[in-house]
Amino acid sequence: MTITPRLLIVDDEPNMRTVLQGLLAREGYAVATAEDGMSALAYLDRVGGDVHAILSDLRMPGIDGMQLLAEVGVRYPGRPVIILTAHGTVDTAVEAMKVGAFDFVTKPLNADELRAVVRKAVNTALADLDSIEPSPAPPDAVGSEGGAIGRFGMIGRSKPMVDVYSVLQKVADTPTTVLVTGESGTGKELVAQALHEHSSRRARPFIRVNCAAIPQTLIESELFGHEKGAFTGAIASKPGRFELADKGTLFLDEIGEISPEMQVKLLRAIQESAFERVGGLKTIKVDVRLVAATNRNLAVEVEEGRFREDLFYRLNVVPLHLPPLRDRTSDIPLLVTFMLQRFNGRLKRNVKRLTPEAIAAFENYVWPGNIREMENVLERLVLFSEGEEIGVDILPEELRSGGSLPAGAGGGTSTRLDRDLTGRVSMKDLVRETTAQLEKEIIVQALDQTSGNVTRAAQLLMISRKSLQNKMKEFNLREEG
Repeated sequence: MTITPRLLIVDDEPNMRTVLQGLLAREGYAVATAEDGMSALAYLDRVGGDVHAILSDLRMPGIDGMQLLAEVGVRYPGRPVIILTAHGTVDTAVEAMKVGAFDFVTKPLNADELRAVVRKAVNTALADLDSIEPSPAPPDAVGSEGGAIGRFGMIGRSKPMVDVYSVLQKVADTPTTVLVTGESGTGKELVAQALHEHSSRRARPFIRVNCAAIPQTLIESELFGHEKGAFTGAIASKPGRFELADKGTLFLDEIGEISPEMQVKLLRAIQESAFERVGGLKTIKVDVRLVAATNRNLAVEVEEGRFREDLFYRLNVVPLHLPPLRDRTSDIPLLVTFMLQRFNGRLKRNVKRLTPEAIAAFENYVWPGNIREMENVLERLVLFSEGEEIGVDILPEELRSGGSLPAGAGGGTSTRLDRDLTGRVSMKDLVRETTAQLEKEIIVQALDQTSGNVTRAAQLLMISRKSLQNKMKEFNLREEG
């Protein structure tokens, strides 16, 4: 299914709104407009924050761009906000980036620059659909029965999560580099935020970069900035993310996606805490605490020559692995309760609980998409529920059957379990292995039907192209041709 990216333009000048709406609508975006910050917040509340990027003028009467940025950060965290600013207020725009703005564009606007920034913001928002995490709870959340249900803004009191809390407790208030690993949807960004917010740098910037959402030709400029005229479209000097994160924390998400050439430059910046902007000669020194994250096995990437060994060791000072949801099923009732409260408020529903049978189905399901998948399922259930209780009868088929795919999803593909069950085996391991084999067979079948066209295969499977590429890498389908 193709998603039409949705934008919100906020500017008190009618002519500017008209120009921006026309320009971006021609690029294929669905564009809404608001004349000031108050109207923008009213629109966002009406659509539940369902936009992929917000373009806001900096200077407006009433709620200005900075105030709107702060409100969006509280009400709808993660929505990219692009600041539009005149040349005389560039310093203010840079300050806005330090407190959470995605980027800024100077007036008079350069159409090519605007298109590139909007495309980058939308790509980041779309990439984040694969890593949605629950809203953070208080640092030491307490349940209705008085017991602690989580720490550091995370929910869970299982042994794997207690181990995570222990590492966070020890390394949060240090300058040490942390490499966070785990499957998609396990909460890697939440950990990065916890490391920042529980350190002495908490009052300084927390700058996030999704390396997978930025074209390889632009990532050097994104990280290190550029000088005016450094390349086509560089109409003004611009600081990079390292510069903006000075004295704060820089979170490099999907670090395994950067090219070998960029790995060399990143290694030097980490080793020396210094870099030059693209097209610049001046060496800039920074004090940045680095947190990186990946859902890849970087040790394997090193062995296969796709990731530099020296950079891996620089990043892997403190490794922190987040457990998949299937390995901490005792946390599922806590997560369900927490998410129900959030969705009731957002969707104006009054669903109080899942039946014991429905909870059991949640606990028996392997959750290949982890918390992201469970959040999506619960939101759908709350939205369509007609009572105060969710029973097993309205659960998706894959949850009722206990697998990770609906019966028959393989389109005729058969899977046989070749395993001697006389010894001690884990049912979850068996389900996981069988699921992986079935997924691989389905992907191979889709690629065969589309003559290897990844885009068409992804459409056939109703998943994103990026998700299919990740699965192909996981199953070594690229190497197998």
